[in-house]
Amino acid sequence: MKIQGKRRDILQLGNPCLRCLAQPITNFTSDQSRQLIADLKATLASTEGVGLAAPQIGESFQAVIVASRPTARYPKAPEMSPVCMLNPDMTVLDERQQKDWEGCLSIPGIRAKVPRYLKIKVHYQDEQGESHSIRLEGFVARVFQHEFDHLQGLVYLDRVETNLDIISESEFLKQIV
Repeated sequence: MKIQGKRRDILQLGNPCLRCLAQPITNFTSDQSRQLIADLKATLASTEGVGLAAPQIGESFQAVIVASRPTARYPKAPEMSPVCMLNPDMTVLDERQQKDWEGCLSIPGIRAKVPRYLKIKVHYQDEQGESHSIRLEGFVARVFQHEFDHLQGLVYLDRVETNLDIISESEFLKQIV
């Protein structure tokens, strides 16, 4: 039986679920796990976002979707197929960090410059529980680190070095045109 994903509401900053430590997924074939993954995919596909974590839809589990693609929010984003990463962890491959703009579907109307590692290796399990590793660089590495923070109960504003690096979405859009 194929599970149909449904679009879920995206929790907004202030909801306690966004500040919880997400729990590992242990039963990959359960209807609950399969429904969560299907709902994450459907919800992200209905947005202009490039990634989504389970806590953002009210599920405190270690599941993220990374789906970089050019959108109105990220017009220069590289194209990649969506990747579902369960129980992810990362290894930093290069200690250098770069500050760049981020936004979040859970914090609409705000953008901020956030320092992130440029090169990482991500270890994760797929929807069947099989282990994988993938090397990520640049924008896609940034997207993963942003989503990974959600699993730790963090949001990107927690990583901002100075409040001067926070601006409104409307001012951000003027700058990228």
